[in-house]
Amino acid sequence: MIDHAGNAAAFNRDKSFAEWHNETLWHVRHKRDMARNGVVDWELLREKASAIKEHTLANLHDYLLEFEKNALRNGWVIHWASGSDLHNRIILDILSEENINEVVKSKSMLTEECGLNVFLEKRGIRIIDTDLGERIVQLAETPPSHIVLPAIHMKKKEIGELFHKHLHSAPGSEDPEYLTRVARENLRIHLKNAKAAISGVNFGLADSGAIVVCTNEGNADMGIHHADIYIASMGIEKLIPGKTELPVFLELLARSATGQPITAYTSHLIKPPPGKTYHIILVDNGRADILSGNKYGEVLKCIRCGACINTCPVYRRSGGYSYGFTIPGPIGSVLAPLKNMKKYHALPFASTLCGSCSDVCPVKIDLHEILFKLRYDAVDAGSLSMAKRLMLFILDQVLYRKSLYSILGFFGTRLLKYLPSFMVYHRFNGWGKSRDFPGIPDQSFKKWYKEEIKRG
Repeated sequence: MIDHAGNAAAFNRDKSFAEWHNETLWHVRHKRDMARNGVVDWELLREKASAIKEHTLANLHDYLLEFEKNALRNGWVIHWASGSDLHNRIILDILSEENINEVVKSKSMLTEECGLNVFLEKRGIRIIDTDLGERIVQLAETPPSHIVLPAIHMKKKEIGELFHKHLHSAPGSEDPEYLTRVARENLRIHLKNAKAAISGVNFGLADSGAIVVCTNEGNADMGIHHADIYIASMGIEKLIPGKTELPVFLELLARSATGQPITAYTSHLIKPPPGKTYHIILVDNGRADILSGNKYGEVLKCIRCGACINTCPVYRRSGGYSYGFTIPGPIGSVLAPLKNMKKYHALPFASTLCGSCSDVCPVKIDLHEILFKLRYDAVDAGSLSMAKRLMLFILDQVLYRKSLYSILGFFGTRLLKYLPSFMVYHRFNGWGKSRDFPGIPDQSFKKWYKEEIKRG
């Protein structure tokens, strides 16, 4: 089971780093706000995007068949994967058939979700992540801590040391421009010599059978165009009806993610060039179960912009690794327990329920409401510890009994100010770790109210 609170406490031991992490993410959130303020019809765009996604998910079966038909007509090879194991096996079979032992990959949270890197490397196939942030965490042998900013948890000094060790950069260098140039020179060798390339998919267009890949570094395009074989890993929820709806999402995606008007590269891949083979793997991996549950299906509207993560006060102060899931933050705290409530039951409680995540979501997912409902599911599933269940039972009994509430209220407040501090602030009182009890007035509200009534 994931102990988010314990992981967050470990993250906050380095207070200066935790504060830096918080400020850095808030800066990205601020850029999003500035970009949003430059669009007059922003809320209308959100409404449209939400409606398009709801319509597509409600008719997903038909749109998937339409997409498959049009993609096949364009010359794509279509594969269907019910889960991560089949997704990885399909890719292994494609590469093995062509005797390919190295493949370049641009950023894809779906391949992270499926554990593709580890799977291929265990079978002798080297996989090179070509997105700069992904390459950094790959060299560090750690997973991404953010879905858009994978290495946001690392400072320049760490990256400089990492590049010196693996890419032979100058020792002690922390200059971002220089380190980026070193990474680029190394990656270009792999990209130009690649026989196969893999990428994720931002949007699939049902009406044309095309896919859209949005990047800022051009690495996906370079890998795809140099390689003879291209494999696109696409979650079935990435589908939209077609090119008419696409501009709505392109207006929202980059602004929500990084505060840009649009990503530097928005690539439309329609059909393979002569002599090349293009594959699309349509992956379920639990998505159909979420949709068929008809309770939390709206989470599949997510376009993976990361806006909810950047604004979340809990994520900013606990880091991505504290969640123990491929996708952290509010959206991860929803998706993880929907996949495995027993393992991730703590994540719905890793929220202040402030609603900021819902406010910034470009497709209007009610994340804080879903997190609140998932807390009930966690309790109903018996996932809470015995200590928490006992505390909730006691609280339930107290709140339902007026006399008991009054007695405990008296002893819990009137006498509290007379207790020595060690009896209030200790390791068993988690609430008191970062809080002080407010000053307790000499007169209770109930007594004051009775006196006011008598006075008329």
